[in-house]
Amino acid sequence: MHPQLIETETVLKQKIAYIHQNPVKRGYVDKAEHWSYSSARNYAGQSGLIEIHQNW
Repeated sequence: MHPQLIETETVLKQKIAYIHQNPVKRGYVDKAEHWSYSSARNYAGQSGLIEIHQNW
């Protein structure tokens, strides 16, 4: 793999969705927001363990 420049909000959202789905694909959880350390919790309106900023 090589670094990829993220130039648009659309690509950024695709990358975030991909990262959120990793624990689901591995079978660790049924939904991305069930993974305790995932920012998917914040995007689903739940409180997460890590503070994130969604305004970019």
